Amino acid sequence: MNAHTDARLVRRLAKDIDRTFEDLVCAHQNRLYSGICRLVGDPELAADLSQDTFIRAYKALSKYSPSRIRQLKLRGWLWTIALNVVRSNARQQSRRPRQSQLSVELIANANSQPETRALNSENEEWWRDELSRLPVYQRNAVVLRYVGELSYTEIAAATKRPVGSVKSDVHRGLAVLANQLKGKIQS
Repeated sequence: MNAHTDARLVRRLAKDIDRTFEDLVCAHQNRLYSGICRLVGDPELAADLSQDTFIRAYKALSKYSPSRIRQLKLRGWLWTIALNVVRSNARQQSRRPRQSQLSVELIANANSQPETRALNSENEEWWRDELSRLPVYQRNAVVLRYVGELSYTEIAAATKRPVGSVKSDVHRGLAVLANQLKGKIQS
């Protein structure tokens, strides 16, 4: 998804939210889901939180004037909503008694060999675990940068942190992940 496509979507949303919203979802759903999944580590929960993000986005857009919609930086705005949804869910979960963790089935290519599926599953689980160990600011910054493909400025707006802090968070998060990967390869 590029800025030109987002600019077109924003113009169309300003004219007709109802007819254009499905295009917005189609354009952003895969990347948003993937990023949220990496933030929460649970594909089923990520699907629910992605859907909640789009519901909140639609409700917000329906209240905005066309001129306000035209001013949106769409990706950053969507990720701001997504991060708020993830934070809200984390707060709700912390207030609830712990339930047993359901096993998570990773999506694997149906045509791949069992060995490949097992390796992909193991690697996906390893990355999910390593990302979950990063401090929240680093995890959010790394996921938004490399999964969400947001610029540092967009990440700063979505996380409400200075651009310099975001750059530092990405750099430090990647350094930790690189060290962990190096350790995995050597063992």
